[in-house]
Amino acid sequence: MNTQDAKRVLETALICAREPMAVREMRALFADEISADALQLLLDELVADWSDRGVELVLVATGWRFQSRPEMREFLDRLNPEKPPKYSRAVMETLAIIAYRQPVTRGDIEDIRGVAVTSQIIKQLEDRGWVESIGYREAPGRPALLATTRAFLDDLGLASLDALPLTEGQPMRLAPFEDLLPQQALLLDDTPADESERLIEPDSLPSDSDVAGAASPMECPE
Repeated sequence: MNTQDAKRVLETALICAREPMAVREMRALFADEISADALQLLLDELVADWSDRGVELVLVATGWRFQSRPEMREFLDRLNPEKPPKYSRAVMETLAIIAYRQPVTRGDIEDIRGVAVTSQIIKQLEDRGWVESIGYREAPGRPALLATTRAFLDDLGLASLDALPLTEGQPMRLAPFEDLLPQQALLLDDTPADESERLIEPDSLPSDSDVAGAASPMECPE
């Protein structure tokens, strides 16, 4: 198979794929007759081919996918009249702490936010597929250690945690990656935090300045 035909096969598979494609899946298209280096060259060519279109080819945590560019979001949102899930500011603050400080326990999150974290907040993040328990801390009560998932990175359009946006000079509670999340998956409720949250230390929330980053657009709808 010549290079042009191989690129057409790869492009078709990526467009039709329902989930990001890993390199091993792409090589299976060609019965492993194309090396990983040759495959990367094909991917680079496809990225260039689509560089001036409304859709782009990007690498995310679980593989490669086509997705719409950020400037297309306002138009595509008109095709989704249904109401998206609504997450409170408390949920997004909790997600930000887990993303930048992981792995963390519920107690760690409470120390940073200054308020008690309800079970419902953690459950919302787990149900959305953004957070999971990856073990237990060797401490009294063996609290669960929470971390973000690969699905969380996929929704942000990022390949790894190293690509999270910078938080330098920003309070951790501002959730600096909010703008990266697809609008179908995020609609912030700017009302005060859940009334069931108990204030621990008012006006004493610390700030964080640790990670490097980048941004990414929303997924391309089917």
